[in-house]
Amino acid sequence: MKSSDTATPTGGFDAATLQELRPEQQLGKTALLLAVVCVAAWIANMVNGAPLLQALPGMVILYGMVIIGMVIGRFAPFYLPSVAWVSLVSIIMTLPFFPGSAWVVERLAHVNFLAVVTPVLAYAGLALTGREFTMFRQTGWKLVIVSLLVFTGTFVSSAFIAHLIL
Repeated sequence: MKSSDTATPTGGFDAATLQELRPEQQLGKTALLLAVVCVAAWIANMVNGAPLLQALPGMVILYGMVIIGMVIGRFAPFYLPSVAWVSLVSIIMTLPFFPGSAWVVERLAHVNFLAVVTPVLAYAGLALTGREFTMFRQTGWKLVIVSLLVFTGTFVSSAFIAHLIL
């Protein structure tokens, strides 16, 4: 890392280093990590009560969609975040006019997406970098108060709306 007097706004990394660290630039490592995440999500899918073998084709399809989106993101002539490419691939593969979409949708129906994304979102919420810690130190206690107010307001508003509707 660079010293603090020459640090860039991106947490000490220059643009070339950040580009090199992007997941689509390291497809081998990304594919291996995604395989591990898919296995964990496949096992977490048992929370829904679905048999492991019944959900396996859907998890393999999800893995394939993500890898295809990452490859497109790597070789596309313009930049678009990988999550956008993965979303586009997934949407296209499940459109009714796409060949085999009925089979894909039928296999994906055995995957409980809530069970799959819960661990991923929990990890994403806990994954803090040096940049976030630096920002937190600069904003201090005011950020804590604002965050608590926002969380409380969101929770109370959601509970109020749910009470009205249900």
